[in-house]
Amino acid sequence: MSVTDLRRTGKAAAPGTADGPGLPASPPRQPRRNPGRPVWEEDPSPVGQGLKGLTLLGVCLAILGPLWVVIVTSLSDRRTITEAGGLVVIPRTVTFQAYEELLSGGTVTRAAIVSLLVTLVGTVLSMTVSVLCAYGLSRPGSFAHRPILMVLLITMFFSAGLIPTYLLVTGIGLQDSYWAMILPSAISVFNILVLRAFFMSTAPELIDSARIDGAGEWRILLRIVMPLSKAVIAVISLFYAVGYWSQWFNAMIYLNDAEKWPLQMILRQLVIKQQAPQGMSQMIATQQVPGLAVQMAVMVLALIPVVIVYPFVQKHFTKGMLTGAIKG
Repeated sequence: MSVTDLRRTGKAAAPGTADGPGLPASPPRQPRRNPGRPVWEEDPSPVGQGLKGLTLLGVCLAILGPLWVVIVTSLSDRRTITEAGGLVVIPRTVTFQAYEELLSGGTVTRAAIVSLLVTLVGTVLSMTVSVLCAYGLSRPGSFAHRPILMVLLITMFFSAGLIPTYLLVTGIGLQDSYWAMILPSAISVFNILVLRAFFMSTAPELIDSARIDGAGEWRILLRIVMPLSKAVIAVISLFYAVGYWSQWFNAMIYLNDAEKWPLQMILRQLVIKQQAPQGMSQMIATQQVPGLAVQMAVMVLALIPVVIVYPFVQKHFTKGMLTGAIKG
């Protein structure tokens, strides 16, 4: 049957068969793809979408569930905690007595101020040294940059240990000093390597043109490299800040004076040792305020700064970490 006869009768050849004698077979019709998805990804099936939704819901519940319990318990009175047998899931009465006692100007307030100052000073110091070191190592012509880089890499895998570190810190007079919470952990080689990789991805043409215009290394760093590296600088700053804010081990080892303790040491004293540090409110020390509510309230206070800062830096995470880790 010819093509003319097929058209006249209204019959069409089956897909994948020849349209007529001597004519090539027509290709099978391909399903339409979503133009918003990459060509190598198939459209998700309803079952796949449902599984993804259930997985994300489970992850959210696993993260927000304990946080909800901590907040509700910190806002509960003694009767509600007693009836619940410990941690409270469903709130009945809301009271801010635990927060009022903690923020009444006693030990917790002083510890929060210490943690805040240590975090600010430590983050500024760590970022200054890390940026300068990373920029120097990112310049191919800098003096001895390869031996210095090898030394830094060795320290990532081998360390002196706790006892030599303790002897070093106490030997240079940092015992019972705020600097003992900053200097021993001031530098992270991993963060320096991420910054170095990001700095190396800066277009050489920009640096060369700045040098032709008479700019020195300091001006190149401050006017060209750092403005182009805001994403990675924001991410590394958050890493350092969270590390200083959450620090308690150095304080436990090097600080003998309880008045110099950071907030995390107060939290450890309340949660692990189940005792109120010296100088806390009399109502807390005598258990007139529920001890469990006080513990949860200190946890909430320790989480607040990170929760406030993280949303402002979150948008830089993907660009800062992936670009700094891949490029260069």
